[in-house]
Amino acid sequence: MQPHTRPNRVILGLLALGVLAGVALTTSSAPAASGVGPYFPEPAWDRKLPAAFRFLVLTNWENEAVLDRETGLVWERTPDTLPQSWAGAKLACLNRTVSNRRGWRLPSVVELISLVDSSVITGATLPPGHPFVEIQSSVGIPSSFYWSATTEAQLSTSAFRVQFFNGGGAGSGPKTELLLVWCVRGGMNPDAY
Repeated sequence: MQPHTRPNRVILGLLALGVLAGVALTTSSAPAASGVGPYFPEPAWDRKLPAAFRFLVLTNWENEAVLDRETGLVWERTPDTLPQSWAGAKLACLNRTVSNRRGWRLPSVVELISLVDSSVITGATLPPGHPFVEIQSSVGIPSSFYWSATTEAQLSTSAFRVQFFNGGGAGSGPKTELLLVWCVRGGMNPDAY
């Protein structure tokens, strides 16, 4: 039995090295230009990270996009400030180009509200230290609501929207209303199109 044990160990060792090399090739990702990485984590909605670790401004996207490490989604760093109807918002995201990249969409209500930090009372209700720019967060101004791609189930002429003030929250409104647009890239949801 002694002679068979040695070759089996060698073969098992080589197989293990091959498996490890294969795993390393399939799971490795490019680190961020800032040295913080990885750029493409597996989505992990069970993570709860502070903003300093949760959000990564993508320098190779000319600092125009932000990776959310909790959800794996990539957000525009500066959302559109031109209010649009729901149909206009969906079309605006579909045609959006950020750092020469297409493939943007209107987020679902769940994705959009995942950015809300309800513990923040004044200003934009995003996690403290977030990297986003020009988030509209004025109380009482309808255009400070952002459209989601999610249609209200009981009323197909309405869609959900998210506010980023007063603790943040979601509600619905007529699709003809003029609201803001914040596009996302990555993942896919049944509400998208």
